[in-house]
Amino acid sequence: MWQEILNKFKRYPAQEKVIRLILQRGFQINDNARVVSGEIEIPHAQIAKELNVDRRVVDTTAQAIREDEALWRVFKNVRSMTFLGEVAPILGLGVIEITPTNAAKTGILGDVASAVAKNGLSIRQAVSDDPYFVESPKLTIITEGKIPGDLVRLLMEIEGVRRVTVY
Repeated sequence: MWQEILNKFKRYPAQEKVIRLILQRGFQINDNARVVSGEIEIPHAQIAKELNVDRRVVDTTAQAIREDEALWRVFKNVRSMTFLGEVAPILGLGVIEITPTNAAKTGILGDVASAVAKNGLSIRQAVSDDPYFVESPKLTIITEGKIPGDLVRLLMEIEGVRRVTVY
């Protein structure tokens, strides 16, 4: 589905940048073709500034999404979520970042979760980057406690895991 969305904007690189940012941030498009997060409107000028595009590009992209029923069904319902990765160490939580050899390989998340559980740790959050939007996707696991060295060695043995980083 994501590739279909991006393909609709392939001829318009600036609009594709807007689409990617809206998806990455979990922003929505409301009835008035405005970019929002819940009921909070995100100024199109701010989005344009971050992407180094003209504000009218953001306006046009949002309008195109609103006018396309299939796109609008997606973009009116997408949501952002709280990601604990940056604050986990401050909160006393463990962070495991898995870099896969191939992000499309099935079973990595399940194998990692099993290994974490075998070490007696509870998973508070698991977030996998979408390879359509992130150049080097990673799987981030937030655990209830600190990560033991034995777990890191076990994770490195999982097929499809290129690198394990612990914070």
